[in-house]
Amino acid sequence: MLSLRQRALLGGIASGAVSVTLGTLAVFSYINDRVSERFDTALRDRHTQLVVGLSVTTQNPDALRDLMFDPAYGTPYSGRYWQVSSDDGEIYTSASLFDGIIAEPHGNPDVQTLWNTQGPEDETLRSAYQKITYEDGTVWGVSVAESRAQLVAERRAAQKSLLPVFALVGLIGVAGSLLLMSFILGPLQRLRSDVAHRWDRDDDLEPGDYPEEVSPLVDDLNKLLRRNRDIVAGSRRQAADLAHALKTPAAILRNELVTLSEAGAATDIAQETLDRIDAQLSRSLARLRALHTADLTHSRTDLSNSIDRLARLFTTIADREGKTLEINRDPDLWVRMDAQDIEEVLGNLLDNAVKWSRRSVRLTANRRQDHIQIRIEDDGPGIPLHAHREALRSGGRLDTSVTGSGLGLAIAVDLLAAYGARLDLRTSASLGGLECRVEIST
Repeated sequence: MLSLRQRALLGGIASGAVSVTLGTLAVFSYINDRVSERFDTALRDRHTQLVVGLSVTTQNPDALRDLMFDPAYGTPYSGRYWQVSSDDGEIYTSASLFDGIIAEPHGNPDVQTLWNTQGPEDETLRSAYQKITYEDGTVWGVSVAESRAQLVAERRAAQKSLLPVFALVGLIGVAGSLLLMSFILGPLQRLRSDVAHRWDRDDDLEPGDYPEEVSPLVDDLNKLLRRNRDIVAGSRRQAADLAHALKTPAAILRNELVTLSEAGAATDIAQETLDRIDAQLSRSLARLRALHTADLTHSRTDLSNSIDRLARLFTTIADREGKTLEINRDPDLWVRMDAQDIEEVLGNLLDNAVKWSRRSVRLTANRRQDHIQIRIEDDGPGIPLHAHREALRSGGRLDTSVTGSGLGLAIAVDLLAAYGARLDLRTSASLGGLECRVEIST
């Protein structure tokens, strides 16, 4: 389905084209009428001149050629002609007619009559004719004619001169349609922006800030915003309650396993199983929380602040183990993720990097064209290329010599996927160990 912008644009162009076309036809019709009227007026004027000229030469009609001094009358087949005919059948013509004659209308009317007829060489003529009785008693049929090609040429010249004007009018109409479209769609664009920025806030949109046609929609959006905020808050609260409810029994089981271990019982398998249960629960709850947050909000987090906070924590851990953590980041980095979720992702990745590194860990965060790229590298043993997919799989532990559930990478993948982000595993070009590369839209 076409967008409102496309509909407005196409509608504006269509209405402009129709308006310009109808206007052009109307103006051209008016011009044709005016040119024809002017053509006929000039023809009547020349007929009057011929009638006056003949009034003084009725006894010597050949003298008319000297009186009618228009050069076109002396050029053969020039398209402009005159002719007089007497009652006794004598016909006198302009030199332009050469050996031709102008047909006279039926009935030889005694009032000036305009009509179309054929001229020399099948030329279509517009002729003015009148049968006149002069004071000396002679009766003459007086005709002047002009080629209709002249009329057509005048019409085309007038139309051609107006075509650029109508093209300019059409362009102005399209530009006006674009401006009108921007003016009309402006409130909708503003509403879209306001919804995106206020989705996670407690304040509502003000219906009075928008046109009255949009106000009912704003009211409905306010209800939807409040409902979605309630859904998000409720989902996160339920996830937290569930986590708290499960952690207490897990802690009791862990204490019991410690007591049994101290009594000499073999509890390694049970301890590992309980660790995996805790990790799976943490992963499921994190994924549930992320899905609700990503789907129902447009969260934006100050990534720079989150990185600085995590750096302080993991620098202390790295120092305690005799390792170094290097942080390189661009200033003022923001990502479209909930703060708790992005910090859990980075926390899991940093925890793995510090755990598996020999001496060095490096975190680099840069702003790219349309996303933020985060790279966490270490100088540890790394992961072979063929094992990358297994490492990202749920519970895919490749080495059990270091404690952990093996779900850190899988949890990070789930959280990032909820926001349309991604995690790739590579080999660090500078440190030689594992490189975790995260790309998040801005």
